[in-house]
Amino acid sequence: KHKIAQFQFGNPKAYDTVLYLVSKRTLQLRHNCIEAARMQISRMLEQGLGKEGFFWKIRVYPHQVLRENPLATGAGADRFQTGMRQSYGKPISTAAVVREGQIVAEIRLNKQFIPVAKKAFRQASYKMMPCKVMVEDYKGQE
Repeated sequence: KHKIAQFQFGNPKAYDTVLYLVSKRTLQLRHNCIEAARMQISRMLEQGLGKEGFFWKIRVYPHQVLRENPLATGAGADRFQTGMRQSYGKPISTAAVVREGQIVAEIRLNKQFIPVAKKAFRQASYKMMPCKVMVEDYKGQE
């Protein structure tokens, strides 16, 4: 089970600008790094804009189950181990498969707050992957 608390946050009223966090690589994002980035974005946006001055959304979901086939080491390990024979593995985590150029998150706000949102995305990308930020006019589409 993933540990992401919320996938969207803020006030979904009318805004004039939307910023996108776009992946520069194809990779798997584990649920715990998405949650760390979510916490970073929320903290920085609330400090800069208050609770009602923005709306943001995570656009990826960790569907991929990551499994591990643990191998024992030490004395007596050979008595209960089968190596890779019939190994399926225990689920240890979940991950979102992110393609190059895919939108990972978005923030909707008014134009004067773009520098705050860019800084929040830059800080969040340190916790996830190499990203770029795209800025567009928001037209009200979902």
